[in-house]
Amino acid sequence: MNIYFKTLNTALLLFTFFFITSCKNNSNINSLIVTNTSELNKALKNIKAGTEIVLKDGVYKDAQIKFYGIGTKENPIILKAENSGNVFFEGKSYLHLGGEYLVVDGLFFRNGYSPEISILRYRIGKDSTAFHTRITNTIIKNFTKPSRLTNDHWIEFYGKYNKLDHCYIEGKSNDGETIRVFQNGNKNVSNYHQIVNNYFGPRPRKGGPRAETIRIGDSKTSMSSGFVNVSDNYFEACNGEVEIISDKTNFNTFKNNIFYKCEGSLVLRHGSFSTVDGNFFIGDDDSDFYGGIRLVSTGHFITNNYFYKINGSKFRSPLAVMNGINMTPINRYKQVTDVVVAYNTWVDCKSPIQIGVGQNVASAGVLPKYEIRSAPPIRSVIANNLIYNHKEDQNPFINHDNMDGILFKNNLLDNNGTAFTKFNVLNNQDIKMKQINDWLFVPEASQSEIFNDVFIGYDFDKIKTDLFGSLRTNKNNVGAITNIKAAEKFKIDIKKYGPNWFSSEKTIVKPNTINVSKNDDLNTKITNAKNGDIINLTEKVYTINSSLKIDKKITIQSSNNAQIVFTGDKNIPAFKMHPYGNLILESVNLSSTTNQIAFETLKENMSAAYNVSVNNSTLQSFSTVIQAHKGSFADNITFQNTKIQNCENGIVLASEQKGDYNAYMVTLHNCEITNIQKNVIHYYRGGYDESTIGGRLKVTNCTFRNSGNKEKSNILLKTRGIVNVDISNNTFQNNSVKYIAFLWGEKNNHHTNNKVLNSGKIKVEQQLKLDILY
Repeated sequence: MNIYFKTLNTALLLFTFFFITSCKNNSNINSLIVTNTSELNKALKNIKAGTEIVLKDGVYKDAQIKFYGIGTKENPIILKAENSGNVFFEGKSYLHLGGEYLVVDGLFFRNGYSPEISILRYRIGKDSTAFHTRITNTIIKNFTKPSRLTNDHWIEFYGKYNKLDHCYIEGKSNDGETIRVFQNGNKNVSNYHQIVNNYFGPRPRKGGPRAETIRIGDSKTSMSSGFVNVSDNYFEACNGEVEIISDKTNFNTFKNNIFYKCEGSLVLRHGSFSTVDGNFFIGDDDSDFYGGIRLVSTGHFITNNYFYKINGSKFRSPLAVMNGINMTPINRYKQVTDVVVAYNTWVDCKSPIQIGVGQNVASAGVLPKYEIRSAPPIRSVIANNLIYNHKEDQNPFINHDNMDGILFKNNLLDNNGTAFTKFNVLNNQDIKMKQINDWLFVPEASQSEIFNDVFIGYDFDKIKTDLFGSLRTNKNNVGAITNIKAAEKFKIDIKKYGPNWFSSEKTIVKPNTINVSKNDDLNTKITNAKNGDIINLTEKVYTINSSLKIDKKITIQSSNNAQIVFTGDKNIPAFKMHPYGNLILESVNLSSTTNQIAFETLKENMSAAYNVSVNNSTLQSFSTVIQAHKGSFADNITFQNTKIQNCENGIVLASEQKGDYNAYMVTLHNCEITNIQKNVIHYYRGGYDESTIGGRLKVTNCTFRNSGNKEKSNILLKTRGIVNVDISNNTFQNNSVKYIAFLWGEKNNHHTNNKVLNSGKIKVEQQLKLDILY
């Protein structure tokens, strides 16, 4: 009996102990469920370490959230979705965080924009900074300002030890960086932020500067240390400007990222002592603007990177080693010094290594002294790199200035059997490569002695692994890859980047063909059509008296050259182009009765780009063919096999200032342009800025007749400030102007094989003076 009670007492004591311990553990867990913005804000007033706020599935409109709390490493304060991806922040929403050990998980920002300067911010106001705070598993998609001219940053880093991981970010089209890391003040330097495992989806071309995907610091804080880690991210079509990533502080790391078809570069702009290791830069032949790595400043290690079909030039070169400015202002270009470029591989890239990029001594007459980049790189090493070409590259290495300050060692070139001996910096070899996938080529195991005899410079012992993590101490050779077996196992796992519940793959929907008869309302048919649908005109003539709204991809076509006659009020457009509008006119005759506009953008709130393509058509009797307003931007404007005649103005893309411009690419091919009184083409880019492509105009196989009668500038095709211009194989006949075009020779402006009859001449000015924007 005593044994029984003794056993029972022991059991009761054990139960009591476990009950008390359990209560003690659970006392730190305070789970709150909220269903709307009001409840969320109320819940945030009573949080403590261990609090978990769960947002019920649904839409939280105009959610302007300030999330402040003091958690601990063991008991963070968590704000999360009930089910990831089913909690939507819409309208005028943002989430700013302050305090310590906070976690945000599973939110989706869409259908709106932040009324503040940021959507996600690791600081509340000016004082409540976040530390040890994490945002994960979250999406921001097309949550962009209504006006492209309004500057903001979608995500702002402040404080120290903060993290952004497994997020998906896409569609910022307005002014300002997608992510900005601030370094101002002691609480923000040496911050050790982590930007890892994210999927950076397409960032559209902005048509001006200030459109980086990630910017770390600025010129004013470029002397401070960052220790920011940007690793294991996927960048797809991040085309905002020439700098995908702009590094402007010191001691940052960029490792194991994939840059897929991005029209820009990873740029070490003002910062020093950065590590760029194990990254993929994957391009193609479909663009001449895919970029690689651009070096400025001091002490960088560029190792184990792989480049495929990176065809950008100068600032977008696969490897661009910049010239600096003597006694440079803090916001310009430091001289490249003490840099190591080792164990990298370039396959089928255009002129992969370029030294002294940006050297502009010839422009001394039109630029101030503080803009002249005359200081070549010094005290640097380029060694153990591999260049492999399936087709001969006539210039696999370009030197723009003086490269005596660089030591070149054991850099191998296989130029498809053609030796390149200029500069004596590349060793020509016959190298056997194995193709692993569409873009990955790996050296086969048995190679020549020179392939395995690598140069070992100072601190090269720090380069311990190759592109795939294989130890170089086991087997070392030139190039980024030492282990063919590791390469054979490698595959890009898209699920590794961004939220695991979200797919970035676009659903392909077969377009519907919608027949429109004479009795149908064309405007209604377009309004009811889905993105990508085809409007097929079955009758001969259609008369419309109000603008057709284009806010999606629409093709309007006919098999019998149907006529659209626009009878609306004077100076309103036949087609009103909205954000995301993409209009294709195929075999249509478009005319005006009272001098209206053919295509016009909105006068404000053009938050995203539009496109216009006109093929096998006729446009006539309009006051203006295309009228772009300030803040609008077109990715592509194309006229092919088309007649444009009897109009007051032609294509007017001249509303921007300060380095911005209204269109990325303007193409006229095999067109007849007759009796356009002025502004036949007025394509303008104001100011001197090198952050963007700078516009592209291509005019080929066209005929221009009897135009320019009212042109005050005496220039038929006005392209001031546009960087890329090609005027070739055209005929200019009886145009009342002094100049056909006034080209910027120092930039990529060209004219060839044009026939000129009583139409003035084409003038080239090598050095064009423009306003400096800095």
